[in-house]
Amino acid sequence: MVSRIEAVGTDEATLGDDERDASLADVLADWDRQEPVWVFGYGSLIWRPEFDFDLKARGLVYGYHRSLCLWSHLYRGTPEKPGLVLGLEPGGSVHGVAFRIPAAIAHEHLRALWKRELFTGSYVPRWLEVRIGDAERVKAIGFVMNRAGPGYAGSLDRGTMLHTVCTASGSKGSCADYLLSTVQSLAEHRIHDRHLAKLAAEVGVKIALPRDA
Repeated sequence: MVSRIEAVGTDEATLGDDERDASLADVLADWDRQEPVWVFGYGSLIWRPEFDFDLKARGLVYGYHRSLCLWSHLYRGTPEKPGLVLGLEPGGSVHGVAFRIPAAIAHEHLRALWKRELFTGSYVPRWLEVRIGDAERVKAIGFVMNRAGPGYAGSLDRGTMLHTVCTASGSKGSCADYLLSTVQSLAEHRIHDRHLAKLAAEVGVKIALPRDA
């Protein structure tokens, strides 16, 4: 397979359309094209899904947790001053929002979603079991952190994380707006992430201070 590889200012590189299409085909290999497809959002997908859906519901996934663990060199930062965005890392559990995409439009909208989420190889799409309410279980596509990728930030100390979120900005806006929008959207869906909420409160205080404070 010949792919188009472009540098993104770091060792990270974009994926070509052929690579994304192959990834999507692999994930949908067992899909019969008759059933709707669910997508699990845990970060910006909750407040900016950019695909059509006919149902959404708060859901719980075991085995992963939400983490600011991915450097953003374009959308929420620059190669010189990268920002941080969310990924799913192994361990624990995570509440998010599951979106149901009707079968008739699923492939078209998923292809656009792949272009957004798999701009680089930082995420790996996985089928996740999402618990909706007390009894319902659905299989949904979620984007899990690729810890082997060059964009993986790993565990950062609090000071570095706070400084990064407060100062980084990219083509989609500031890292602070990304975090605050995510926390607000989680709250609107009755989801409380105490780690993100605490960081958002610290960011809110810091960015409100005078520049020489």
